[in-house]
Amino acid sequence: MKTSSFAIVAAALGLAVAAPAQARNQIRIVGSSTVFPFATAVAEQFGKTTSFKTPVIESTGSGGGLKLFCAGVGTRQPDITNSSRKIKQSEIDNCAKNGVTEVVEIKVGYDGIVIASSKKTARMALTKEQVFRALAKQVPINGKLVDNPYKTWKDIDASLPATKIEVLGPPPTSGTRDAFVELAMEGGAKAIPMLKDLRGTDKKAFKGVAHAIREDGAYVEAGENDNLIVQKLEANPNALGIFGFSFLDQNADRIQGSTVDGVEPTFENIADGKYGVSRSLYFYVKKAHVGVVPGISEYVAEFTSDKASGPEGYLADKGLIPMPEAERKKFQQAGKNMTTLSQSAVAAGPGK
Repeated sequence: MKTSSFAIVAAALGLAVAAPAQARNQIRIVGSSTVFPFATAVAEQFGKTTSFKTPVIESTGSGGGLKLFCAGVGTRQPDITNSSRKIKQSEIDNCAKNGVTEVVEIKVGYDGIVIASSKKTARMALTKEQVFRALAKQVPINGKLVDNPYKTWKDIDASLPATKIEVLGPPPTSGTRDAFVELAMEGGAKAIPMLKDLRGTDKKAFKGVAHAIREDGAYVEAGENDNLIVQKLEANPNALGIFGFSFLDQNADRIQGSTVDGVEPTFENIADGKYGVSRSLYFYVKKAHVGVVPGISEYVAEFTSDKASGPEGYLADKGLIPMPEAERKKFQQAGKNMTTLSQSAVAAGPGK
């Protein structure tokens, strides 16, 4: 009676009560659309080769996934979230506030962010500065910051085509958007002397300019579905799209990646660091769910195995850029031991 009374009171007060182990026998995963195809491949292999059920995976974007992941402990909450950027300190704080105090970070490899177009048109050759000038909310002209006046690519540079600037990309909840802003937009802003000087005197003001994307229709938020962007590029050959390298790799018969600062987005160029718009990919595990929801440790072992994420692994065939051996071993061990993330060790931003 006491137990029943507590459960009724807890429900009435909206308290989180962890469900018993038998409440869910299937891993639930949310998060990054970029990591989604890799996680799906692992989940399918895991379901085929073990006695566990195939995990359920939902593509919510990195930010959206971490918000769901950090909402609390209990089998009504996801067990794992995929992310195309490193978890932020504010997200760790939100997790802790909601009782998610033990988080395991697993890095799985690298990915490049491509600026792609249909193969029906000529390949674009862009610099980071040109990308910034095309998509920034404000740009420096004659020593002053003004609302972006550029309508066509040719307005930015005479060597570029006289086509309307129209770029389809991810929303603010996406890790791809976060990484693109930090690597491409910020990189382009630093190439402009006026903004480089601003960075030296006021980093906060610099980031405010470098990270603000225009809202006049030149940049079109296309949601978390990268396949939809690919379809729209085919329908509109003059448009460009922003997404992870794996989607370019999977659709190489239909779309092509623009060069950025003279470097083409290829597997080899991303792996050796030549391509300047690349980032690390992760997933995060809720340690409190290990041993409650069956198969989590085994799923992590499959994802981090050499047969999956190694140089000859099946994820490389899908576009994942493998980590060097020492780094792979480090995260294999972290997964095996379920080593929790040290809050003090969190470094902001994507990157290798």
